[in-house]
Amino acid sequence: MSLTQLFGIHAVQAALDYSPQKIRRAWVDGQRQDVRLKQVIDDLAKLGIIPEKAERKKLEKMADGKNHQGIVVAVELPAMRSEDQLKQDVEALTTTPFYLVLDQVQDPHNLGACLRTADAVGAHGVIVTKDNAAGITPTVCKVASGAAETVPVYQVTNLARVLRWLKEQNIWIMGAAGEAEQTVFQMKLDMPLALVMGAEGTGMRHLTRQHCDFLVKIPMAGQVESLNVSVAAGVLLYEVFRQKLLA
Repeated sequence: MSLTQLFGIHAVQAALDYSPQKIRRAWVDGQRQDVRLKQVIDDLAKLGIIPEKAERKKLEKMADGKNHQGIVVAVELPAMRSEDQLKQDVEALTTTPFYLVLDQVQDPHNLGACLRTADAVGAHGVIVTKDNAAGITPTVCKVASGAAETVPVYQVTNLARVLRWLKEQNIWIMGAAGEAEQTVFQMKLDMPLALVMGAEGTGMRHLTRQHCDFLVKIPMAGQVESLNVSVAAGVLLYEVFRQKLLA
């Protein structure tokens, strides 16, 4: 069993809401008196987990110096889901499908950031490749700030096959590419959609690109050639989300 540490009231509350059975231990700042923190402590107690009181310095070390808001918990790492589970979940959807696909994205910080944004825009899941790609790790969970518990991550061995299947389910495949003719802001996107982002530096693989129904780019006014993959994913995901809200 692999454990990771979550910290901060929002991340711990997400674990309580979505995977309380995975929480193993908890530590709290005994000097802190906070209504929100007290509620989280009470919720942990209902699970039979009595948080250990710890000095602030210990909590800061456990949280790698980040803002822990007086609480750290040890939880089991979220499980990766399979291609078969993806198919079952897509077929069971009662709302318009909305997925993020990462083609061999290797940096766990990027995956964690993408999960956080995917949660924020209500995406149904993130699809990642099995080879040459980041999976669920403690670093991913920390960067995701609770989103690794709320957003399903599907690990697939053959991305081209999965994209073909998604298209058979009437889900449009939109690829992000700097050389695309149209910007994302020119497209109508309130439809069943899977957004494909390529790997850091190299972009989408050729076969992945062939399975996209259309490509879009983010307009750039400065001197840099491209955005970080998680930043670019955030821009694109939020444009889809904006159009869905308007629709």
